[in-house]
Amino acid sequence: MHFKLGAYQSPVGEILLVTDDDGALRALDFADYESRMHQLLGNHYGKYELQQGSALPDIVMSLDAYFAGDFQALNSIRVVTGGTPFQRAVWEALRMIAPGTTKSYGQLAAEVGRPQASRAVGAANGANPIGIVVPCHRVIGAGGALTGYGGGLARKQWLLEHEGCAVLV
Repeated sequence: MHFKLGAYQSPVGEILLVTDDDGALRALDFADYESRMHQLLGNHYGKYELQQGSALPDIVMSLDAYFAGDFQALNSIRVVTGGTPFQRAVWEALRMIAPGTTKSYGQLAAEVGRPQASRAVGAANGANPIGIVVPCHRVIGAGGALTGYGGGLARKQWLLEHEGCAVLV
């Protein structure tokens, strides 16, 4: 597979954007977690090639709007993911979590029709290659506490507070 790699400067650090030839977002990760991004791309697509380029203007505009407070702007970004059917179902469910709200792994498991699979949902959440746009940061522990996030807990807290969530730390 052949993808393009661009960068975006955000309030929470430099973000790497991987797009395909059709302009769909395939990966979004923080520059200081670039090795994680490569691992996820390899897991989802096998052999792939990245060509350095610029971030696509429509994705940049949507991210600018999101960071300016228009949380619905992320809905306009077209994403395409690899992964298993179960992972893709979890990622689709993540996109349905409204900004400013959170869900537990158990709640998300119930929504994808696998109420006993909260650990599997957690694993799928961790394998999400498109952070922020596929908002895995909106999933928290059953008691309301922040749990792991591929971009670090400080970023997860920032993103949730940016969206208006009260967070337990």
